[in-house]
Amino acid sequence: MKVVIADRSHIKYAEIISETIAESAAVRGTGIARRTPEYIATKMENGNAVIALDGDKFAGFCYIEKWGHGKFVANSGLIVHPNYRGGGLAKQIKHKIFAHSRAKFPEAKVFSITTGLAVMKMNSDLGYKPVPFSELTDDPTFWDGCQTCKNYDVLTRTNRKMCLCTGMLYDTKSKENSKHKLIKEKVFNRLKHIKETMFLKRDKK
Repeated sequence: MKVVIADRSHIKYAEIISETIAESAAVRGTGIARRTPEYIATKMENGNAVIALDGDKFAGFCYIEKWGHGKFVANSGLIVHPNYRGGGLAKQIKHKIFAHSRAKFPEAKVFSITTGLAVMKMNSDLGYKPVPFSELTDDPTFWDGCQTCKNYDVLTRTNRKMCLCTGMLYDTKSKENSKHKLIKEKVFNRLKHIKETMFLKRDKK
């Protein structure tokens, strides 16, 4: 299984990705907004998506959207094909798209709106915090993208203050996230040191 940054060579999967997103939304009855193959293809061409492939078979997908003149980015459309669910692939995709977002848009706040508990857990593990919608982008184009969701009427009735989705935000400048990143780096460096020490001892033998 490979999880890679998508490019033009992956446009052939745009149709099945669009269909999988639509089918998942129908089953869940909440959340996922419809995305056309053309829209997905554009994300691939711009290098703003990741795709999971099992050989030449589509397994999963997620893409980046930029809002508020680059002040915010969202990781959207996370989907895993039914044949590959339950094996942790969604987490791999989520981590890949998050790392890609942070590398490509280092100054942007990363946000997510979701009804899925699994996605909330993954977001939380990465350092996202639940926030009111007022803390997210006020770009009307983003919220217009929710029109294909069956719960759009809830969003409009509350003047975009709330919906069935939960808003979550990763603020790159927050002290808590800086501390979280530092702890992860210390743990990584410690494990790296232990591994190197083990190899040195083995080589001496």
